[in-house]
Amino acid sequence: MINNEIEDAESSNKPQPTGCIDLSEKENEGKQTEDSTTKNKFDENNLPWNIDIVKAEILSAFEKNSEVDLLKVLKDNSFLFYDLYSRKYGIQPIFRELNFGTEYKCDFAWLNDNSSGPEWVLIEIEAPKMPLFKTNGKPTVKLYDAIEQVQSWEQYFEENKGEKTRIFGAVAQFRYILVTGTKEDWENENASRWRIQNGKRLKMEIRSMDTFMKSIKIAETDPGELWSFAEHPLTLSHSNLQDYWANYGYMDRWRKVID
Repeated sequence: MINNEIEDAESSNKPQPTGCIDLSEKENEGKQTEDSTTKNKFDENNLPWNIDIVKAEILSAFEKNSEVDLLKVLKDNSFLFYDLYSRKYGIQPIFRELNFGTEYKCDFAWLNDNSSGPEWVLIEIEAPKMPLFKTNGKPTVKLYDAIEQVQSWEQYFEENKGEKTRIFGAVAQFRYILVTGTKEDWENENASRWRIQNGKRLKMEIRSMDTFMKSIKIAETDPGELWSFAEHPLTLSHSNLQDYWANYGYMDRWRKVID
């Protein structure tokens, strides 16, 4: 995996001046208390999803190589993104089908409300069995197109900085993820060589469809891990995004300090 994941910034160990409050530490303490209370109320034997049905639908989408069917399953089952979340507890809701201007759209997005500032995760989903490399070891046109599509998001927001504020309220950084291809295809010699040569340059993570099977495995073996996803069992329409961040207290401070 091309890894650009951003961890939460750790609180400073330096002593605070008298009367000075470490806002990040206070926010994290409050959130941890709230998360702990919610987890204690979670019934892992009464999940809001039927895992067996979801697994069958995912495997069917894989077998048919249907991006449409895959997106439909993902839309109704937030826990399938468990493996892609850098922080598994106290998660924020997932939004679907975000439009940027007139040309661009990402399939899913969510906020990582880090103490170091809002990180927005943007996801592009491609066909499960999309051909990745030619017999000569070169990437296929379809893979190039998928990569260029994600890269175009970064370019768009660099050229239209006001759009970041309009769509997301405030952005400290983006995390871009492309999900396509099978685990086996990404582990072959051509793919491995290409990733070594191009990984740092791409500025995005590329994940295989196995990421969704990993999330299903968690649901089957350790459903208690999904308590935070059960609070937001479905993805939300992009039309709810602005109302979400405008009414989320965490965003108030960052909207004042980030242009």
